Amino acid sequence: MTDPNAPASAIDVIAVSKSFGTPVIEHLSFAVGRGEAVGIVGPNGAGKTTLLNLIAGDLKPDRGQVLIDGVDVTRQPPHRRCHAGLARTAQIPRPFEGLTVFENVLVASTYGSRLASGDATDLAVDALDRTGMLAKANAHAASLGLLDRKRLELARALATQPSVLLLDEIAGGLTEAEVAELIEKVRELHAGGITIVWIEHIVHALIAVVGRIMAMSFGRKIAEGEPREVMASAAVREVYLGAME
Repeated sequence: MTDPNAPASAIDVIAVSKSFGTPVIEHLSFAVGRGEAVGIVGPNGAGKTTLLNLIAGDLKPDRGQVLIDGVDVTRQPPHRRCHAGLARTAQIPRPFEGLTVFENVLVASTYGSRLASGDATDLAVDALDRTGMLAKANAHAASLGLLDRKRLELARALATQPSVLLLDEIAGGLTEAEVAELIEKVRELHAGGITIVWIEHIVHALIAVVGRIMAMSFGRKIAEGEPREVMASAAVREVYLGAME
């Protein structure tokens, strides 16, 4: 049953700025409602991954605030945000290559969800099953191809029991058939109640899942709204698709 006293937003980014000598995010505000699936698009260098890093706690903003479920986590480290229900996948999967697939996911379920040993094992098995990786549980992570590395990345995130999942170009480098499979998996996760924030260059994958898109350019929001309307807007065509009117 939904808690009527819970905040409406799963994530609030409030007037956030981040510079690395040159501004990368400039006074950006962005909110994601509980249970939403939201896509983020923009050209390379738009600040998309930096925004995810600010939400996840891998970076701290120079100015502004980040809230998770109404709680200010701006200065909290990534592991505390994970314990609050936030998980993410990396653009380039970096598993523990010396461990098996199962051991990789067990690390996530043990330290991310803070469960007792037996429960963490059950959670790891469930995450592998949900991502189609159970049959490869005993394979070493170093032996995996790109699709399976991305599945493992997703399994590790799910093993922390997230309420909010940040996806950073998880479809990148996959074949059309693999992208179609991934779309169905993300749909299932969203239908199961997980809030999704997804950065992706493969726009048709986003449109198949998300209900809203935010477009960025040079660290600023340039459009936000219904996916097809945003992608058809003149501002997005100009900076993201390169089509000048």
